[in-house]
Amino acid sequence: MASAVKDSRPGYGQLLRTPGAWTFVLPGFLARQPFAMLTIGIVLLVQSTTGSYGTAGAVSAATGVSMALFAPQSGKLADRFGQRTVLIPGILVHVAGVSALIALALAHAPLWALLAVAVPTGASTPQVGPMVRARWATKLGGSPLMPTAAAFESVTDEFTFVVGPVLATALCTGIHPAAGLVAEAVLTLAGGLLFASQRRTQPPVHRGSSDDQPRVSALSVPGVRVLIVAFLGIGSVFGGMQVSLTALTEHIGAPGINGVLYGIFAGGNMLAGIACGAIAWKVGPRRRLLVAYGLLALATTPLWAVTSVPLLGAVGLVVGLCIAPALITGYTLVESLVPATARTEAFTWLTGAVALGQAAAATAAGQLADRFGPSSGFLVPLAGTALALVVLLSLRAYLAPRPSKVVTGSTTAADTGAEAPAETVADERERELSRA
Repeated sequence: MASAVKDSRPGYGQLLRTPGAWTFVLPGFLARQPFAMLTIGIVLLVQSTTGSYGTAGAVSAATGVSMALFAPQSGKLADRFGQRTVLIPGILVHVAGVSALIALALAHAPLWALLAVAVPTGASTPQVGPMVRARWATKLGGSPLMPTAAAFESVTDEFTFVVGPVLATALCTGIHPAAGLVAEAVLTLAGGLLFASQRRTQPPVHRGSSDDQPRVSALSVPGVRVLIVAFLGIGSVFGGMQVSLTALTEHIGAPGINGVLYGIFAGGNMLAGIACGAIAWKVGPRRRLLVAYGLLALATTPLWAVTSVPLLGAVGLVVGLCIAPALITGYTLVESLVPATARTEAFTWLTGAVALGQAAAATAAGQLADRFGPSSGFLVPLAGTALALVVLLSLRAYLAPRPSKVVTGSTTAADTGAEAPAETVADERERELSRA
């Protein structure tokens, strides 16, 4: 596949003309919609039945944390036994968990019972996004289209997180408090099974190990651990922005503006993601990540000091524009850092890191807003990205590509069947400089 696209300018049209792409792109899009509906659906249902935002938040947090912690194990099993083998049982367990959670909430069950069901519900959430990314990596390994695929998936994820909560909220408020979770379960079952049925495009199963494809854990790769820290920082931006924007708009007596401001922030993220996928990059992904992350940390700096709504919208737009390049480049690096035997696991670690960072940031921003005022919550995205940037700069050597991905004689031809993209050569030069 790489040889077919090596001379073409990377772009979305070329990406979507990849043979077999539509067979997993469309089902994957449908199957990942419930991912963004789950937590908001839980909050709206539990708050409606208990009258407590604290209880609703606790159940939602338990679901999110268990999802973040168990997702990498799902990815590891998918790499070893195949996506379909892992996905179908997970879908069934998840639908059963959501159904039990609905029944318990409507029966006014105690908090401990809701938490007991929330944990397996979150742990079994189908990791369709990472699985789609793993399919792209299998299709495009070594191709210049990999950054375009990462951008396409980032935009798809962002669109999901814009549409999913709106749909769940409309169903819960317009039909029944449980309607959002019912729709989540139905979409998970239908979309998940449809995606799982696409056997021809799923990555090959790696049950054992060999000299060229050793069996490793994604977490054993130092570069993945560095990227996890970076993605925790990105998650802190999402969580901190959500809570702080809500607190600030309520404080000024204009809660309706919250959706507009967050929409501007999310819109900036989507626009930057679209642009990133349309650019033929000449700079290596490691350097792109460091620059993009530095800009993201810089963009979050003035948030806490802004009190004007129009100015806050402008700053939020800039922050959103800076997130996508860092997020997309991080996902792009996985292809060069992690063997094919562990890529799905690696993608789930990164996705889980964003979710975990988001949950932690939402909690911290809420505490700060309660104690020191609504604007203080904006310090969380600044602190999260600043700390992650320090780690990235200190450990940037671990983000250099694996030796098997470097162009040396006929090595790349043996690995991918195509010439290496220009960014791989750039990263090899970066590697040599770091060694010097």
